[in-house]
Amino acid sequence: MLVKQIWTGNAYRNFNYLIACAETGDALAIDPLDFGKCLATASVQAWKITQILNTHEHGDHIGGNEGVVSATGASIVAHKNAKDKIPNMSRGVVAGDVVRIGTTVDLECLDTPGHTMSHICLLSKTDQPALFSGDTLFNAGAGNCHNGGHPDELYNTFNEQLDKLDNNTLIYPGHDYLETNLQFTMDREPDNETAQQLIHDCDNHDPENSLVTTLAQERQVNTFFRLDSPSVIARLQERFPEIGDQPDPRSVFLKLRELRNNW
Repeated sequence: MLVKQIWTGNAYRNFNYLIACAETGDALAIDPLDFGKCLATASVQAWKITQILNTHEHGDHIGGNEGVVSATGASIVAHKNAKDKIPNMSRGVVAGDVVRIGTTVDLECLDTPGHTMSHICLLSKTDQPALFSGDTLFNAGAGNCHNGGHPDELYNTFNEQLDKLDNNTLIYPGHDYLETNLQFTMDREPDNETAQQLIHDCDNHDPENSLVTTLAQERQVNTFFRLDSPSVIARLQERFPEIGDQPDPRSVFLKLRELRNNW
């Protein structure tokens, strides 16, 4: 599996992706908002974009579809429930469906509601697992639920799916929010030495050559995986005393998401 992470440099800090088969040169474009950069990258690599995968229906993820389709004739794949929200969808997928690229790459679709209710992530079926997580999971953070999502569903996605993935899974998110997310971690867990070191390591972070975290790292620095941390809980109790001395993980997650909304 060949992966190119494409930094759009826009105000929303989007990442686009190309995933290619080494044998055939066929490629999948994930959320190709900056279709010009995606097409140029494919040309340099001598790849042919045959499919587009939209993780969800928001405009900053589907806005480049038409440009890619016009240039390549690629088909559009997305969550089956997004068919009325994403023009010209060719295939609607559900949990467990496989998106095949060329002859060597299989990506499993995970139904991951929360950011929206029609969100999918892609999990590679390779020796080195990778998760293309859209706006569900960010490096050191979690997606918001403002536009068609629900925080309870986001918690379920983290708890029932993401938290069960292998530690060595690489995380490829839809946006670069790493520095801000790490600052939130330190605000919530000021004694997190791993997060503090990562902030130092990411000084002058260049999204053109972005850090790719593993799920093991996320478990150490991503507040939304650290729901049983005594420091996280103690800080939440200061702000939300009603959660009590032993809040359940869902309550911790939901209060963290509430705080992050306005942080």
